[in-house]
Amino acid sequence: MDTPPFAELGLPDDLLASVEALGYERPSPIQAMSIPVALEGKDIIGLSETGSGKTAAFGIPLLAKIDLKRHETQAIILCPTRELANQVCEEIHRLGAKLDRLSAVPVYGGAPIDRQLRALRKGAHVVVGTPGRVLDHLKRGSLNPSTIRTVVLDEADRMLDMGFRDEMETLLADMPQDRQTLFFSATMNRQVTHFIERFGNSPETIQVKQKAMTVSSIDQSCYEVRQRSKVEVVSRILDIEPARLSIIFCNTKRSVDECTEALLARGYAVDRLHGDITQQMRERVLRRFRDGIVEVLVATDVAGRGLDVDDIDLVINYDLPQDPEDYVHRIGRTGRAGRSGRAVSFAFGRDLHRMETIERYTRQPVKRERVPSQEQVEGKVADRLFEQLKERLAKGDFKSHEAQLDRLLEQGYTPTDVVSVLFTALGEEGGREFSKIQEDHEEPGQRRQRREHEPRDRGGRGDRAPRERGPRRDHDTPHDNTGMVPLFLSVGKQQGVKVGEVIGMLYNESGVPQGSIGHVRLFPRNCRIEVKAEVADQIIESVRGTTLRGKRFILDHDRGPKGRD
Repeated sequence: MDTPPFAELGLPDDLLASVEALGYERPSPIQAMSIPVALEGKDIIGLSETGSGKTAAFGIPLLAKIDLKRHETQAIILCPTRELANQVCEEIHRLGAKLDRLSAVPVYGGAPIDRQLRALRKGAHVVVGTPGRVLDHLKRGSLNPSTIRTVVLDEADRMLDMGFRDEMETLLADMPQDRQTLFFSATMNRQVTHFIERFGNSPETIQVKQKAMTVSSIDQSCYEVRQRSKVEVVSRILDIEPARLSIIFCNTKRSVDECTEALLARGYAVDRLHGDITQQMRERVLRRFRDGIVEVLVATDVAGRGLDVDDIDLVINYDLPQDPEDYVHRIGRTGRAGRSGRAVSFAFGRDLHRMETIERYTRQPVKRERVPSQEQVEGKVADRLFEQLKERLAKGDFKSHEAQLDRLLEQGYTPTDVVSVLFTALGEEGGREFSKIQEDHEEPGQRRQRREHEPRDRGGRGDRAPRERGPRRDHDTPHDNTGMVPLFLSVGKQQGVKVGEVIGMLYNESGVPQGSIGHVRLFPRNCRIEVKAEVADQIIESVRGTTLRGKRFILDHDRGPKGRD
């Protein structure tokens, strides 16, 4: 789609200057279709996938309507998770960098509320937050709904799936009737449709044609790799085809930690993200990753959700995900905004059958490739070194060292001797020690013939022990029942509460690490929830004043079976 330049969309001069300073020349399709309609004041239903530029599609017209002289909240953006709220708020700041004294604040559970209160008292122009915490501010009186001119629901389908319907309904019902509402969603299911029919004002639907389930520009391949060989193979892939930014996905926090430590020891610029990383550290890691200081990010699926970085060249599935949909989400981190990308997966033994399931789900083949050999890696490194030297010779960088070269020649060394030693020294400086792995001596076909008859390595997902029974929890580390205490929640089945809503609400409001919340047992009028003892009080305190399905509740330590339904 050939879109007009931003200069032709009728933006205010200072906002246009901000957009152009970011290097944006032409809007993406969703931006080109949404911005003019939103500038007219119409409601919008924007249907577009992640990575299409939807934040700017609603952020630019929203900023165009902000009256900077009025120090009051004029726009609210609701997001399903605190990670996405943070990223959207950062993008609003970037888009409005040249708007004088623009104030935008993220509000969500697990962050100091006093800082949020100060920002709201000063009159933040834009509030970006999760439904529960925004509603909390509304009920506290720290957020005045009467001044709101624009409401954005970002990823409306996810918020409804996560059980935020009642909070969203309460919020929108309290907003001025003449507000503008922008609904953005990846899917248009029945509950999204009903919600928009109730709260939209004849919205105009803007839909960008969806790409294939996995972007066609992503080169997908699979290596048969044992658990004990994974770090070496990751190292070879990073050496043979350097990427500006790479993400390595693991299934457990332990696997993330082990992979990160091993790569750090080998000299790679790497950091980690998983459920035990604090919000402050997460933001620091992501900032360093976006800036290219950290080149390789190792993460679990839970930590990787809402990750919005466009320049990722390589995704490695260190552990193959259990769910084919998670595979799609993972590899979708690369090949975004028209860029090409590469996705590599490790599989062995029974994991190869899961790889076939993924191929059927995505309807795309994944190439089976042989693990790069030590000789291939060394050859690629030597080729890059050769090209670097050629570039420097072409620039004349050698002239400042002619005196040293003359001294060596005077001492009887030939030019060939000098060059050979320099190549060896440079190669050693940028190289690393290789580990011998069994995959070096096998063809992929041989491994497939033998895999059912040989013992599997311990510790790998592809070489895994029998799977634990029990409720699935966000693909992160399986929960350990040790060190748990019971909490009592005063709502239950009769209020229509579901286990997923309870868990999602507690994680979003408290910000506790994944794995902190265990088994949830629903009764007719209450729930019993197992949580890690060390975070129990934090969870109880964080949800004070919060609602679930629009109802206030009591959460406290469970004192025993008395009164249990």
